[in-house]
Amino acid sequence: MHTLCRFSIRVALGLLILPVLTPAATAAAQHKVLETQLGQATFYGAAWRGRITASGRKFDDRKAVAAHRTYPFGTVVRVTNLENGRSANVVIIDRGPFGKNRRKGAIIDLSHSVANDLGTIRRGQVDVKLEVLAWGSGRRHREAAVNPPERQALR
Repeated sequence: MHTLCRFSIRVALGLLILPVLTPAATAAAQHKVLETQLGQATFYGAAWRGRITASGRKFDDRKAVAAHRTYPFGTVVRVTNLENGRSANVVIIDRGPFGKNRRKGAIIDLSHSVANDLGTIRRGQVDVKLEVLAWGSGRRHREAAVNPPERQALR
């Protein structure tokens, strides 16, 4: 009986402490949402790989980056696919979407890897929620001006 009582107390304490220690609760407590936006997301095609973006950075579709028409460069945004609940954090490094995607309601262009993580590749354009977690400085990056040894030190 004494062992059962001790076990019950440990389980009760564990249930009280568990929500505090879970990564989701910790992440939510660390990131205050500064702005929310609803719309649709598209993703960059493979032809953009290696091109210089509006921020001056070279586009790499394997990184968690995105394009937004107004958010400052360097802004960290949590993008949530409203159809399946998947989310990912991205950094704004480019301007867009433009053209027909913008006219159809797209508010953000995602890199291919992020679009794949969110499950948007097949559909091409899905409903999303954007949550700004940190505002960027808006400064352009001058990658070409940095010497190769310095560039490696920055990584």
